[in-house]
Amino acid sequence: MGYGGEAEPVVPLSNVEAMWERLSADEQAVIHQQLEEIQKRDWKTLSIDEKKAAYYVAFGPHGPRAPIDPPGATTKIIFGVSGLIFAAGALFYSIRATAPAPPRTISKEWEEAENERARELKINPISGISSEGYSGPGFVTHK
Repeated sequence: MGYGGEAEPVVPLSNVEAMWERLSADEQAVIHQQLEEIQKRDWKTLSIDEKKAAYYVAFGPHGPRAPIDPPGATTKIIFGVSGLIFAAGALFYSIRATAPAPPRTISKEWEEAENERARELKINPISGISSEGYSGPGFVTHK
């Protein structure tokens, strides 16, 4: 392999995609240099294998463009997230089942009594519950 002529490829260019990860850094550099020289020629004269090899070395899923997650990781993530959501729901409903009853002040009757008391005390007479023509719900939040 000399610098004067074209060096014999380490791996046949038709098989670069399959062998790229197993090649040493020096072998990858040699192939990269060979492909740079090949690409200086007219692209119409390049073979399909040479074009594929050039594209793979330039844009293939290796180095910084390698996939982060291995194949099958998506299903593991989906099942893991689904399991966590199910566990959170089970925890939520088990806590709700053992919680004490809500206080007596959280009822529609109590809130309606609060409205009557607010009108008696003339609370917020300008724009609130004691104003003329007020038609809002007041303190009632339950339906």
